[in-house]
Amino acid sequence: MSSELGRPGAMRYVLFDVDGTLIDAVDNQRLVWRTWAGRYGLDPDEVYRVALRTRPMETFAQVAPDLDPRECLAALHELEDEDVRSGIYTAFDGAPELLNALQPGSWALVTSNYEHRVRGRFARTGLPVPDLVVDAAAVAEGKPSPVPYQQAAARLGAQPEDCLVIEDAPSGVQSGLRAGMTVWSVNTPAAVDGVHRHFGSLREAVGEILAFVSGPHSHRLKGSATVE
Repeated sequence: MSSELGRPGAMRYVLFDVDGTLIDAVDNQRLVWRTWAGRYGLDPDEVYRVALRTRPMETFAQVAPDLDPRECLAALHELEDEDVRSGIYTAFDGAPELLNALQPGSWALVTSNYEHRVRGRFARTGLPVPDLVVDAAAVAEGKPSPVPYQQAAARLGAQPEDCLVIEDAPSGVQSGLRAGMTVWSVNTPAAVDGVHRHFGSLREAVGEILAFVSGPHSHRLKGSATVE
């Protein structure tokens, strides 16, 4: 697919997924779900396998249909909040350099998590938080619906064709594509279906992402001279 992006002369924006894209939270997620499964006497491996491909309420319906889903969700949220306070998090290589180079207003986070957890994780890893975070509470429909990325673009005042989505998961990729945006995948061995470009790691994508954002408006990178 072509990697030519955005309208000539238009401002450009980058919309980032969080977990698996900017922050490595796989071990944390696995531990949270295993602990949750243990509380209810469920097979932790089966629970985690389902949780990887569904949203929590859908996971509960599949692995624990006889339990109160609200109680299940409250228990999960309790474990996730504790993990933010005490867990060990690592930002992917290249994330600090990339995010610190972006101008405020030119990027946002679009996550299926909740903003308070994202802020907690970013504080633990030293990553800057943008002005805009579209989280699970901000939208009625989560990924793979286009709504999260559509809302991010609207709140930034951006047109979808001027937005670059950085994702690692199929549901997020589909969300970005359905929103009419260009989507690149990172941190996976192979390209996620449908993406315009793929990078094995976030580090490999840093230069290309910054080049995209600068485009005809390189003043949007911190410290860059304006080039028209």
